[in-house]
Parts: sequence; C-alpha cells; structure tokens
Amino acid sequence: MGTVSHVFKRIPFLKLLALAQLAMLAHQHYKRLNATERKRLVELMRHPRTMSANDRAELKGLVAKMEPGAFAGSAARHASPFGKKR
Repeated sequence: MGTVSHVFKRIPFLKLLALAQLAMLAHQHYKRLNATERKRLVELMRHPRTMSANDRAELKGLVAKMEPGAFAGSAARHASPFGKKR
C-alpha cells in the first residue's frame, strides 16, 4: 500500500489545487454551524444506520444550515472552466 505522498505524486498539480479549493469551500460551509452543532453532526454521522426519525430530522436541519445548494453552486463555479472572470 502506498503512502499519502506517493498518492499525491500521481495527481496532476491542477487537480490537486482544485481539490484543495473544494476542501476550503466545504470547510467554509461546515463552519456555518456553531461548535455544538458541528459536534452533534459528527455524532450523528458516526451511526447512520441506527438513526431515529428525530435524529434524521436533526441531521436534515444541520445539513440545511450548511446551505448545500450554495455549496454545490460554488463548487461548480470553481470546477468549471467556463464563466470565470479572467
């Protein structure tokens, strides 16, 4: 099994840069939750198969607060070679 550095050597630089940009963008949306909400999100995600209806509703609310539609739009704009200001 290869090391992490070995894997990164196989990824072209521009793809690596795009991955880093997406990670930063995801982090911005994740930080829209306060510390208690982030902790609860992690707790909920650790046991997805045993979630109650209340847990699923809570997860839905937490994800909505991170604005997944805005994240998807921003991610698409970052990834698209069209429509960028140069």
